[in-house]
Amino acid sequence: MTAAPAFAAMQDDNPERKKPKPPAVMSSVGGSLLAKPGTQVRLGPGAPVLPKDVSGRSWIVADAESGEVLASHNAHWRLPPASTMKMLFADTLLPRLPKTTVHKVAPAELADVGAGSSLVGIKENHTYTVHDMWLGVFLRSGNDAVHVLSAMNGGISRTVADMQAHAEELQALDTKVVSPDGYDAPGQVSSAYDLTLIARSGMQKKDFREYCSTVSADFPGEQKKGKKRGTFKIQNTNRLLTGASGISPYKGIAGVKNGSTTHAGSTFTGVAERNGKVLLVTVMNPDSGESQAVYKEAGRLLDWGFAAAGKVQPVGELVPPKSAEPAASLDPQPVKDEGKDEPAGPVAASQTGSSGIGVALSVAGAVLAGLGTAMFLIKRRWPLPDRVRRGSRP
Repeated sequence: MTAAPAFAAMQDDNPERKKPKPPAVMSSVGGSLLAKPGTQVRLGPGAPVLPKDVSGRSWIVADAESGEVLASHNAHWRLPPASTMKMLFADTLLPRLPKTTVHKVAPAELADVGAGSSLVGIKENHTYTVHDMWLGVFLRSGNDAVHVLSAMNGGISRTVADMQAHAEELQALDTKVVSPDGYDAPGQVSSAYDLTLIARSGMQKKDFREYCSTVSADFPGEQKKGKKRGTFKIQNTNRLLTGASGISPYKGIAGVKNGSTTHAGSTFTGVAERNGKVLLVTVMNPDSGESQAVYKEAGRLLDWGFAAAGKVQPVGELVPPKSAEPAASLDPQPVKDEGKDEPAGPVAASQTGSSGIGVALSVAGAVLAGLGTAMFLIKRRWPLPDRVRRGSRP
């Protein structure tokens, strides 16, 4: 998603002022080390050092099942989230709108879509199912679909308020919602920590898992008088899922959401599974100048996380929602090694991927009770999209 206006701070010609510094003290949700600026990691014997070529202003690598934060960098820095905000939008509204509902789009529902927004191609006075529109949100990051679904939820203002309340329930307290689609707006912020919490919550929902792992789908086209309504193909903009623009599909990837705006730069939250280990990663606003940097840096951090699992001491935790019984808190110690002494190994080679509804990923015997249960289970199997047999990508 590209927003038209650039903010004044981004127009400064002084290169030193173009790189803002994180606050000296940030939120301590999840642990005291996460409140500190800079890289936080506690390497144990045999643990690989962190990759040097990661330039994101903020990033985090966490174990999706245990909630342990394996490493982070400015985890609670409040930054513009771009379309990763749509994860919160979906996690809030998916349970409220039955996907079989058919809705005719009124012109007013598309009137306030921001200039330069990414669009899936919804037309006024045309009908779409809620399922169609969620495909538009997840695959094409369609702000038009977000605005129509918001209208079905009672309007933009109501939806923003609902999203904010849900963020607070998740303890995503760095997040301030101004627009439901992530379009650049003054004051709209989130953090790598919060986006990871939100993704973790979303992945509890079957529909969320399936939508965020869908590589491509058919979307309803324009209805022309006297003719059968056709469809057109839409493809997910998550490069680690689809493989595009010089990026290979990441081995074990299962979603979640990418974004890009003038003010936010590029942002990405992903979830991947290897050998029964499920990791979450978020990268916000890399500035290395490397092509498709947000995906490459996310891949490097995932590679590190899989190699480091069981060899590092956690630096914090992903907290449970307020309404769930909290797990025993971690007691992280001061940082002993920031992992900057030598480069980590190369990004792991990708394997062949798949296309269609649902990505070919699962954890055998995955079972999870919903977040509404009396206790939030921190140690558990993690639900990923159901395995679907299909042909391999060339």
